[in-house]
Amino acid sequence: MLTELKREAYEANRDLPEHGLINLTFGNASAIDRKRGIFAIKPSGVAYAALHPRDMVLVDLDGKTVEGKLNPSSDTPTHRRLYLGFAAVGGVVHTHSSCATAFAQAGRAIPCFGTTHADYFNGEVPVTRKLTAEEIAGGYEWETGNAILERFKKLDPLDCLGVLVNRHAPFTWDATVAKAVEVAVALECCAHMALMSLQLAPKLAPIEPELLKKHFKRKHGPGAYYGQTK
Repeated sequence: MLTELKREAYEANRDLPEHGLINLTFGNASAIDRKRGIFAIKPSGVAYAALHPRDMVLVDLDGKTVEGKLNPSSDTPTHRRLYLGFAAVGGVVHTHSSCATAFAQAGRAIPCFGTTHADYFNGEVPVTRKLTAEEIAGGYEWETGNAILERFKKLDPLDCLGVLVNRHAPFTWDATVAKAVEVAVALECCAHMALMSLQLAPKLAPIEPELLKKHFKRKHGPGAYYGQTK
C-alpha cells in the first residue's frame, strides 16, 4: 500500500513540469494514506527529471520521517498542517506557476470573471494575509499552513480547492493528489485569463452570481450533471 502511495506522489510530481507549472526544483506534491496517517512527498531540492518512486519520503502526521533516505521537501510542514486541518483532502500540490504566483506576490485574490473559472472555483481564489516577522522567524512553513487555515475559517475547502499564499505562491488540494494537480493546472489557467481580462477591462466586475452558481454546481455536489454517469 505504501509503495502505491509513493507511486501516486511520484506521478503527481512528475506531472507538474509536464504541465508547465514548475521551473527548476520549485514546488512539490504529496499524497496521504488517511488510515495509516502517513503521506508521501517529494524530497527536497531533487530535480524532477531525476525523481524515482523510491525517492518519495514518507512522513507521519506528527512530522516524523518514517521511510526514506532523503530529506523531505522543505514545505512538508505546510502539507502536514493542511492534512490535519482539511479532513477530506487526499493530496496537496504546491507550485510557483507564473500567473498564479504573480497574484500571490501582489497579495491579490484571483477574481472570478467567467465560466471557466466558475467550473473549478466557487468564487474568487482567496489570498492569505502576510505572515508576521515572528511567524517567518519561527516555524515558517508550519505558520504558512496556519495562515491558510485561518483564511478558510469561513470558507469550504471543497468549494475552493486552492489558495494563494501572500508574497509566496499557490497551494491546491483535492480528494487525490492527481486531482490536486488538475486543480493546479486550472488555477494557473484562470490566473492567466484573469490577468488578460484585467488588461482588456481594468474595471471588469466579477461574474454574475447566478452564472457562477450554475457553472460550479453543474460540476460539483449532489446535483452535478457534467460528464458521464458512473
